[in-house]
Amino acid sequence: MIYLLDTDICIYLLNGREPQVKRNADLVHESEIAISTLTMAEMFSGAARSDQPLLTYAKQSAFFMRYSILPFDEAAARVYGHIDGYLKNAGMRIGPLDTQIAAIALAQNLTLVTHNTQHFRRVPQLAIEDWVIN
Repeated sequence: MIYLLDTDICIYLLNGREPQVKRNADLVHESEIAISTLTMAEMFSGAARSDQPLLTYAKQSAFFMRYSILPFDEAAARVYGHIDGYLKNAGMRIGPLDTQIAAIALAQNLTLVTHNTQHFRRVPQLAIEDWVIN
């Protein structure tokens, strides 16, 4: 099984918060973990706003090197269209970045690891795990 880490989980791992997240990550080989370019963008944005942007950026870059990085590609774009249309029609939108992250997970048949289960549960057929509480 391959896991796609959402931004919140990456932040917990990087900052050492939520020890359960690290315990769960340690049970999985690094080759079974991926991060989307969207999560990278969110985290780099956070680094730019931090007190020490260069240090934060360097820490993040080293963290990302450990895992596979997945782009938002054509397959994900097609899945995104289906998800976004469904969520709009149902009045349950979750925001474009979360929808793109979900689309990558579905297009690549990955399990999304997130603590933001309230949003992502709205996406049909998306496999989700919350390593904060599990």
